[in-house]
Amino acid sequence: MLDGVIIKGIGGFYYIDTKEGVYECRARGIFRREGIRPTVGDHVQISVLDETNHKGSLDVIEERRNELIRPRVANVDQAVIVFAAKSPNINLDLLDRFLLLAEEQELEIVIVINKTDRDKKKQYEEIAMRYRTAGYSVLCTSAEKGEGLEELRTALEGKISVFAGPSGVGKSSLINAAFGDLGLQTGEISEKIQRGRHTTRHAELIEISAKSYIVDSPGFTSLSLQHIPSNNLQYYFREFQPYLHRCYYSGCLHIHEPDCAVKAELDQTIDRSRYERYCMIYAELEEMEKR
Repeated sequence: MLDGVIIKGIGGFYYIDTKEGVYECRARGIFRREGIRPTVGDHVQISVLDETNHKGSLDVIEERRNELIRPRVANVDQAVIVFAAKSPNINLDLLDRFLLLAEEQELEIVIVINKTDRDKKKQYEEIAMRYRTAGYSVLCTSAEKGEGLEELRTALEGKISVFAGPSGVGKSSLINAAFGDLGLQTGEISEKIQRGRHTTRHAELIEISAKSYIVDSPGFTSLSLQHIPSNNLQYYFREFQPYLHRCYYSGCLHIHEPDCAVKAELDQTIDRSRYERYCMIYAELEEMEKR
């Protein structure tokens, strides 16, 4: 059997990228009977039925590390959250909500501040430092000037990455600038899996280098946080982690309680504006839970 990863599934066919190339496979009936749905990103094993035409049978689906719903993809390693330095300006509330979704899914996270060439005052540098201090990897890039692209390529190496961020921040331009031959690779894969035969768009993995993929689909399409219990929110702010168990009260929520180790770090290791957004989002979640 061959090991591989599902890069696309449509019309009951699954396209598996293996060391021998891409195979078109049908899944064994046992998956349907057991209610298991093969998913893009699944690590699988296939039997080769037709070597000449690269057709096979999907026989084994290995255990998933995680599974995103929007887009539907399994075994994602990291979220690449892209915002622009200018045009549009960085919305820090929106950025923190993207971060919360990725943290809740236990993904590695890379923050990318793109279009740095448009910020003549370099105000993005202060924001980058703020999030690095919070514990995040932050890349500053310019797709137009070709800056930061090597760092981005390194960050994506050997991983399945899903891109997220608001429209207009240059996600597609950034990917095209970083991987100049991506169009050729996408074309090669498309020829094998006959993209264009169907008009419905599904999540798809695009190989950008050996064992490195990006999800060819809009990133997180829903920014709803209502599935996160309000009491769990504190665990998704990285900079809170060293202090969560140092508070005087064991059930401290770090809002109104006295002798709070998190609040004691404000304007020191914890950025006050990040903390204020924590309080705001906590109140939102608590209100939804009361309803």
